Amino acid sequence: MDLRQLTTLVAIADHGSFSAAARALYTVQSNVSGHVARLERELGVTLVDRQRGGLTDEGVIVVDRARRVLHELEDLAAEMASRGNEVTGDSRLGVIGTTARWLLPQLLGQVARTHPRVHVTIHEGNTSSLLPRIQASQIDAAILHLPIDEPELQVDALFAEDLLLLAHRRFGMSECESVSLKELAKIPLLLPPRGTALRRIIDRAAAAADVELQAQAEIDGVRLLASLAFEGYGPAIVPATSVPRWLKGDFHRIPVPELPRRVVGWVQRRRPAPGIPTRVLLAVLRDVIAMQGPKQPGVHVGTEAFPLGRAV
Repeated sequence: MDLRQLTTLVAIADHGSFSAAARALYTVQSNVSGHVARLERELGVTLVDRQRGGLTDEGVIVVDRARRVLHELEDLAAEMASRGNEVTGDSRLGVIGTTARWLLPQLLGQVARTHPRVHVTIHEGNTSSLLPRIQASQIDAAILHLPIDEPELQVDALFAEDLLLLAHRRFGMSECESVSLKELAKIPLLLPPRGTALRRIIDRAAAAADVELQAQAEIDGVRLLASLAFEGYGPAIVPATSVPRWLKGDFHRIPVPELPRRVVGWVQRRRPAPGIPTRVLLAVLRDVIAMQGPKQPGVHVGTEAFPLGRAV
């Protein structure tokens, strides 16, 4: 077994076929087939289903282990290259879209100035799609919506943000300084799907107010949820950062006092822990949030920002 074989199998998993893996690895398909065949002979199992395409059950297990091996080697190289004064290496960071919009321009610019040899790859997604990628070692860490209760993951709160009602003026709410959950229970709303972290927060608040909210539609993706509200499809409960401070239009941000704040945090594996490029990325991120967070409407930083005084 050698690293080329593991790298090839991971490329097949990522790109879906022998030919696509060959293109990604800048080689020919026969080399890809040869590496996989030798790995299968050595392990005594079939790793790729040639007829249906995709990995076998054994292939999924091997790819999971192979990712960890390859990432550990990358981190090892980065650790050794960073033993001097300058950190060198790659970091793969997942980010939920609403946070990415206001935070990444500042974060990437600061990393480029302070650690020019750290290369950051950004993967945008929602919490439910990024969480499995951390667990599978496809990314090193992610900025996600908390709470996350996974024993193998380390979770650190970064900031909290208000939840508010976003409503187009056609719904006649432009004069509302605030709105209660009891009032919202009379209106069909755009809501996140049941089971998502944001929907659980909303449903708990509604239950505490002894009301049940009506879902006109359930949208998995906060930015899409906000976009539909901008266009007047329906009022939506969204985090404050889903409405950029510079954005103007025929809509209104309306406070909902009974809703708690949404907490956003940094999530990474406990073992193996991310390498030094990812650790310095977190350090820069904390500095950027401390400076830029107070400038974002509805964003709260510091230990007093979190509901009930808790960080997660």
